Amino acid sequence: MPKTLLLSPYRSDSHAAWADWLQNHITGVDWQVLELPGRHFAWRIRGNPLSWLDEIPRDPPDLLLATSMADLATIRGLHPQLARVPTWYYFHENQFAYPASDRQITSIEASMVQVYGALAADRVFFNSAFNRDSFFAGLSELLDRLPDGVPADVLTRLETRSDVLPVPVAPVPSADQRDHKLIVWNHRWEYDKAPERFATALIELAEAGMDFRLALLGRRPRKTPTALAHLRRTLGDRIIADGHLPAPDYRLLLGQAGIAVSTAIHEFQGIGMLEATSAGARPLVPDALCYREQYPSEYRYRPDEDGALARRLGTWLQVGLPPACRVDDWLAPATGKRWQILLD
Repeated sequence: MPKTLLLSPYRSDSHAAWADWLQNHITGVDWQVLELPGRHFAWRIRGNPLSWLDEIPRDPPDLLLATSMADLATIRGLHPQLARVPTWYYFHENQFAYPASDRQITSIEASMVQVYGALAADRVFFNSAFNRDSFFAGLSELLDRLPDGVPADVLTRLETRSDVLPVPVAPVPSADQRDHKLIVWNHRWEYDKAPERFATALIELAEAGMDFRLALLGRRPRKTPTALAHLRRTLGDRIIADGHLPAPDYRLLLGQAGIAVSTAIHEFQGIGMLEATSAGARPLVPDALCYREQYPSEYRYRPDEDGALARRLGTWLQVGLPPACRVDDWLAPATGKRWQILLD
């Protein structure tokens, strides 16, 4: 049985879902897995070769599969037994398109880790076309800014070895009954998901007298985000769920929901929205990011247009929901087959 060494230095969200799905569903592979907790981002993306200095197996695997959080170029340099091993590099996100928070210091170091990692790999995979295209756009802009000593064919080298292959998303079954006026938020409560935009739209609808209920899901930091506190204070009587729930409870709520909303300013695949949509909730997402390749225009709103989200939600609540949206090409029955064929 061929051995595959999987390196995932940031076990969080889609990274964890991807690693777990591969191990649980891809047959005929002897998995050797090294992971690190999903925290301390700047240290993780630069320090994983040191963290794993004594952990990389001495016997070379048949395949090395690493996420783009892995400093692959350094790892291969430190471990000569990996020099001739076929190597794949998987992008859950790319740092060129990742929005920086006000607390972050602008640096190209994380982006360069990913550039060198892609150059050190035999094959490069992205979880969406948006992820791929934004990576190459960012790399092209960076190369144009560098003063000298840049080979002319860097982009071509990487483009010819790149492909799009989403994280397999397990479909969520519909519930026996659906509450068409139950609105779900199932994202991290962090700046890159822009929860304050969601809160503003929902409070506007409530002030207009709209009838709806809320399920506020997703991970949240230890300090309660301002948007979440505002929703609790203003719309507390409409909130039927509030927390990062166990998987069975989470999936049940998705199956009952009428609408799932995203206000993200960063999304490379959007697993939470795909889960909700597979369960029958109608997705309402920004007309941007990976959403343009996933959802028809009737499920997208202009994020740069004031009130666009609230207006579309108001129409759906008053007039009725649009037809269910199909996302079959992004779900595990389809994407899992592609992963199985690749890893056979």
